[in-house]
Amino acid sequence: MKIEKIKPIPKYIEKKIISMDKKRNLTYNQKRFYAYFTKNDGELVKVTVAARKYQGKTYLKQVAVHGVDSNVCFAKDINCHYIAGYSVGWYDMGLTKQRSWYEDAIWYECSPEKAFDPYALLVNVEYITTIPEFKYSAVEYFDYEENTLKYLRTYRQYPEVEFITKLGLSNLSLSKQILKLARESKAFRKWLGKNRLMLRHASYDIKVVIDAYKTQKDIRVLQQLHNKRKDLYHSKGLETLRAFVKGETDKFIDYANKQKIDFYTYNDYKRACEYLGIDLSLDKNRYPHDFKRWHDIRVNEYHSEQAKHDEENRKQFYENFRAVAVKYNALQYEKVGFICIIAKSPTELKNEGNILHHCVGKMGYDQKVVDEKSLIFFIRTKEQPDKPLVTIEYSLEDKKVLQCYGEYNSKPSEEILTFVNKKWLPYAKRQIKQIAA
Repeated sequence: MKIEKIKPIPKYIEKKIISMDKKRNLTYNQKRFYAYFTKNDGELVKVTVAARKYQGKTYLKQVAVHGVDSNVCFAKDINCHYIAGYSVGWYDMGLTKQRSWYEDAIWYECSPEKAFDPYALLVNVEYITTIPEFKYSAVEYFDYEENTLKYLRTYRQYPEVEFITKLGLSNLSLSKQILKLARESKAFRKWLGKNRLMLRHASYDIKVVIDAYKTQKDIRVLQQLHNKRKDLYHSKGLETLRAFVKGETDKFIDYANKQKIDFYTYNDYKRACEYLGIDLSLDKNRYPHDFKRWHDIRVNEYHSEQAKHDEENRKQFYENFRAVAVKYNALQYEKVGFICIIAKSPTELKNEGNILHHCVGKMGYDQKVVDEKSLIFFIRTKEQPDKPLVTIEYSLEDKKVLQCYGEYNSKPSEEILTFVNKKWLPYAKRQIKQIAA
């Protein structure tokens, strides 16, 4: 690809971009990019255009060129910041008073090819179908226009991408595993066609799709199992549990689903049994028939043993707990009918657990607070600030909510979850940054 011969933006492309830009709900000076396909030196290329509105007029500028046949791209007057993303220099158009350090109106060769390829709306997908090689590629049915280049390259290697895309399965069409299987197996192609509506309207992992075809099992059940496996093997604080169920993961997940328990609750039960010397190699202890009943029994026994600790150590422990609560007191929050209160003592944890019938006050959560690994918060209503409603465990190590449960470890209402995730959590993260600073 020779960039010296790149042509200016065609007038009809300019009109399309300006028309699209007017219809978008954009804030002032918001960065946005558009892309169009054209021929350059005999090669089909994607040209990325930056747009900016200034004094009522829309200005357009070519900033990147990627070729279908090329392993490199060319960029001009554009820079990529690790945090802020892409920035474009507009000095040559008179829109800025100072020239940016990266702005000299020269096209530079960049590698790898993914460089300087921001998300951009494609304005002339129909042009691609005028190229004989891609006339029947079905690119016009592909839903992810930002990946159009990858689609065309994939089509060259795997023409089967046309069949899968025409089924409405753009979410699967770029997977080489899917394409190879579609090439080799007529039965798989029939299976895709038969299940296209279900595959189209849900997000399934590629591995799950292939497993569903090979086993002929319900793909929704397989995806749920797959998600549970990921939760188990990627969640913080479950390292010993993963080792505990190694070799029988699916059996354990099936048990947890039937008993309607989460991994953290079982982990608490396991720790209590180990502390008490209960033999967990026996199925009756490892997988009790009535888990919730035996969980409460073992946790209460564990709690009784823990209560025998030296009183003086207990007093110091309470003081340490209180110091952590004071340190993070700024994370308390009040908004839209709810309040979020930080736990100030182990006694408060025990009261919360007793009233809501979960183990926040019994399974070492107070130690996690003292060690500043986790913080415990209580969600209450403004009208009844003393009535326990929902309990939160927030990880200071991972900066995220680990657990959020109501009575009997039930899932909170959508209203409370919205308050926690959309209101309190962003506020808490900001406060933690200030405390750390």
